[in-house]
Amino acid sequence: MAALRMASIDLATDGNLNLLNPAPLLQEEPIRFLVLLGLFAALQSGAQDPRIGSWTLSDAQSSLDPPNRLSITPLHDSVHVTMSGATHLDFTASWNGHKSSAPGNLGFDQIELHRTNKRQVEVKEEKGGALVSTVREKISNDGNELTSTTTAAGKTDQVTVWTRSGGVKVANDPFAGEWTEDLSKSRLRQGLVLKIEPDNGGVRFLGDFSYTARFDGKQYDLRDSRNDTVTLQLIDSHTVDAIYRRGDQITQNDKWVVSTDGQQMALVSSGTLETGQRFTEKLLFKKQ
Repeated sequence: MAALRMASIDLATDGNLNLLNPAPLLQEEPIRFLVLLGLFAALQSGAQDPRIGSWTLSDAQSSLDPPNRLSITPLHDSVHVTMSGATHLDFTASWNGHKSSAPGNLGFDQIELHRTNKRQVEVKEEKGGALVSTVREKISNDGNELTSTTTAAGKTDQVTVWTRSGGVKVANDPFAGEWTEDLSKSRLRQGLVLKIEPDNGGVRFLGDFSYTARFDGKQYDLRDSRNDTVTLQLIDSHTVDAIYRRGDQITQNDKWVVSTDGQQMALVSSGTLETGQRFTEKLLFKKQ
């Protein structure tokens, strides 16, 4: 690993930080090894399920008269779905690829969920071990409309359209993509390049160090870093906090914020080096 001479203020002409006291320059790995976190995306639980929230039937756009209220709520690594109105449904299904029991529903007794892409979900309904229908759900780009198409053998496809009436609206993951350091706006000019990808309910970060983590408050191992673990917390759809630890000691706190237009990302990082020296740094990145 390359070494960085840490500073309290000011950049030297070679891009490293200068100390303002006469102590020897301290050799440390680059700040990029300390501060780049894996972010979100989509957020969260499977990049967080964009269907989460409450929905009302849009009668004018639907080809049948289904239940008129739909509620989808997160539950650990699962989702709890209820419908009320002409038909009642109530079940909890897991995102782990396994079938989930759904007792008490007239048309089916098992559910299997598959995410086909960021905005589409396939639901297989079974009764007594036999497939009775397949439901394909697609959410609009603005997150406010949910279209459900039900296919069953010997029957005409049924389409229902729902409009969001409450709950979380998950936009496209603003963190996902490739980012480069904006050298014109960052004091620490190292030409950093980051790649952030959604990963099965979490996020994969690829840079000078790497990891895969979820936004669940748990500690996840770092690779090629002087720190041991990272904990991620989604503050809102454009803000992420990260806590880094070495052993049981918190060594660093980061805050990442993506601009409203999704084209810029700011990082404010503060912590303590192995030498005991405190640091605070702000970096800006541009989406490629």
